Amino acid sequence: MNDEIMTLKEVAKYLKLAEKTAYRLAAEGKLPGFKAGGSWRFKEEDIDRWIEEKKKTKGN
Repeated sequence: MNDEIMTLKEVAKYLKLAEKTAYRLAAEGKLPGFKAGGSWRFKEEDIDRWIEEKKKTKGN
């Protein structure tokens, strides 16, 4: 099990997105994340699960 926590910058790079896009998706609840001390954080395993779900639905 991977418990690695990523910052917004790291998750944007991981997904090959602009930071602004990753922030918008997180703020809209479309990207699984949580706020810690006012900053977005993401569990790598949640992001990987989100990717797999998106692959199954073939859409946004």
